[in-house]
Amino acid sequence: MNWNWGILEISVIAIAYLVGSIPFGLLLTKAAGKGDIRKIGSGNIGATNVLRTGSKKLALFTMLLDLIKGFAVVYFAKHLNLFFEASIAVMLGHLYPVWLKFKGGKGAATYAGVLFALSWPLGLQAFIAWVAFLALFHYSSLAALLTSLLIPFTVWLWHYPDILWVSIFLTALIWIRHIDNIKRLIKGTEPQVGSKKKK
Repeated sequence: MNWNWGILEISVIAIAYLVGSIPFGLLLTKAAGKGDIRKIGSGNIGATNVLRTGSKKLALFTMLLDLIKGFAVVYFAKHLNLFFEASIAVMLGHLYPVWLKFKGGKGAATYAGVLFALSWPLGLQAFIAWVAFLALFHYSSLAALLTSLLIPFTVWLWHYPDILWVSIFLTALIWIRHIDNIKRLIKGTEPQVGSKKKK
């Protein structure tokens, strides 16, 4: 983590944010003639809401592309020793894209991509945990929240001191972005995966 930013550091941060802000869910659903994903279900641009269009293929592609953008940015930034800055920037881009008035996705897939770039065993563990929580509770948001809580603990347990702070920051971002979901979970009004309820 280097706070003495120069042209290289600023460029990496800017590129990471811009790549992260590409709204694949919105672009794919519009290209497929599904309309504006922001007017469907929860209004979110992520894979879970894309699934509510009835297209599993579009949802899968959205998840993969959101994961790939997180992976690609951080993978290359690692070689410049700027993985901390790039990880935060690409997540902020996904969560708060300037093109969509700072209303983006919830970050689970992009977080997974970042983790795979930092450590593929850690990314795999997080993915398996997410799938397990999703199968158990049927709430994508709850699966993301519980998985994100496990990540810093796993990083500490596996002795990855270099990425501990990254995992804490990204987990905090996930929880901040899921505040509305947390409220709905508490009220019992959070839609389950596969729900096609209109916004």
